[in-house]
Amino acid sequence: MSLTRKRKKELRRLRDNATELWESQQEVVGHAAEVAREASRQLGNVGREQVLPVVQDAYNRRVAPTVNRGVKLGRHVVDDKVVPIVGGVVGSALSAWDVANAKRQGLEFTGGRIVKKKQGPGVGSVIAIILGAAAAVGVLYAAWQALRTDDELWVADDPLSAPDA
Repeated sequence: MSLTRKRKKELRRLRDNATELWESQQEVVGHAAEVAREASRQLGNVGREQVLPVVQDAYNRRVAPTVNRGVKLGRHVVDDKVVPIVGGVVGSALSAWDVANAKRQGLEFTGGRIVKKKQGPGVGSVIAIILGAAAAVGVLYAAWQALRTDDELWVADDPLSAPDA
């Protein structure tokens, strides 16, 4: 395919214009990348200098006290409610265990001492078993009260209907 001189000259001019356009676009893209890098750096500075202190202040004034109150309440419940109950139950269970061991060995546990067992079951062992069972029931009841769901805290699944006019 042969082109006329005029067409060759026009094609050369078009190619030169396209090359010039390509070079100017590369220059613009390079400049845009520099501007984007600088904007990113400035945004980081503003975040560190302006936003972070405001967020930290809001956290310290609003979130931290609420979290601390929750932690204190949890400690109070564990220290003042759960530990004494569990301690009482464990103590009662150990007493009942000691009484049972003493019975197996032919001894009786009375008044904090182990003495020779009299014939037949003693009143103390029956009382210890009853107290141990009562303590276990008390712990189970307390745990149930602490862990049960309160129906008033739940939101109804069905939306409220509009009152009839």
